[in-house]
Amino acid sequence: MGLFDFAKSIGKKLGIGGDDDEPKVEELKKELDSHGLGTDKVQIEVVGNKAVLKGSVADQATLEKAVVAVGNTLGVEKVETALTVEAAPDKAEKAPVFYTVKKGDNLWKIAEAHYGKGKGAKHDVIFEANKPMLKHPDKIYPGQVLRIPELDKA
Repeated sequence: MGLFDFAKSIGKKLGIGGDDDEPKVEELKKELDSHGLGTDKVQIEVVGNKAVLKGSVADQATLEKAVVAVGNTLGVEKVETALTVEAAPDKAEKAPVFYTVKKGDNLWKIAEAHYGKGKGAKHDVIFEANKPMLKHPDKIYPGQVLRIPELDKA
């Protein structure tokens, strides 16, 4: 599917090693599974600072959440996906949209930047799309990568 960039020195710290340690497969898998996304068919391989996700997931949203969950981990600089989407619709999937949080950002500002002026109230769509990795809409930090879903056409 693709290769996605993350900030190696920013994110959730796993294990007890130093900041420069290569992420451990077991720790990354445990972190991914802790979110309850339905990623039991996902295997993780670590090559240097890159995590490679293989296997299958139920849908595109789960694939994107898996990328964000693994990528927002200290020591992971890139996430490569070789995941199959089981419930892929007949039409081709659009490329996922990710956003790297900058200093001074909040979900309202991010929603207006992506969905248009006056659509800041759609910040809850971004929050819901990043659960359970995000626990609170005000708890985002610079360098964190969020998935930005399309708005429903309704």
